[in-house]
Amino acid sequence: MILLRSLLFNVAFYLWTGVLGVVALPFTVAPWRWTMAFGTWWSGSVLWLARAVVGIDYELRGGEHLPAGAVIIAMKHQSAWDTLATPVLFRNPAIVAKRELLWIPCYGWYARRAGMIPVDRGAGAAALRKMIKYARRAVAQHRPIVIFPEGTRTVVAARRVYHPGVAALYSQLHLPVVPVAVNSGLFWSRRSFLKHPGRIVVEALPPIPPGWERRRFLTELQERIEAATARLVAEAARARTTP
Repeated sequence: MILLRSLLFNVAFYLWTGVLGVVALPFTVAPWRWTMAFGTWWSGSVLWLARAVVGIDYELRGGEHLPAGAVIIAMKHQSAWDTLATPVLFRNPAIVAKRELLWIPCYGWYARRAGMIPVDRGAGAAALRKMIKYARRAVAQHRPIVIFPEGTRTVVAARRVYHPGVAALYSQLHLPVVPVAVNSGLFWSRRSFLKHPGRIVVEALPPIPPGWERRRFLTELQERIEAATARLVAEAARARTTP
């Protein structure tokens, strides 16, 4: 049953996204707010498909820790679901993502127009300078900046070194950072075709105020995110075994 539902979801996802990608091409030259609104609606439709076909629902906790306007959101990254859900979870986010995503036909055009912040992982310090430049533009637009500090998706229970990008944003923009934990990898695994029914929990934690020393900031950020993620994973595991 899981295999069949996963197959149906993937077929529906690619067909739906392909049709919309062509029909909505005018949004690639529209004002960024229009393109962002369309992208948010598309993301919501995909989350609806996941719920209707596969049985994947979601819950956002800690919404009181998400201030309106410009803020840095540092989010654990376990699944493609995280990227799909970000525009629905956070209002008008500017997402930091690898530059290669902008090369994808249709998706990349919309992402660029909506204000995604591209990062060339091989460009070193130059990449950080460009990231800060785009991020300042997002701040001027009063948008939250979402970054996945590990830089890529990680399997459940895995830990990676947090990349310097999040520290650069923190030190240069002088904004609070909201750590965000997830357990999405339990239901929509990294690089897996199968999708498992259940409730993904996204939890926003109390923000780290601006002004901390770099090492202290990175240590605190990682400890908060990893501890909360482990708690959410354990909570979901208990729910699966409870009759």
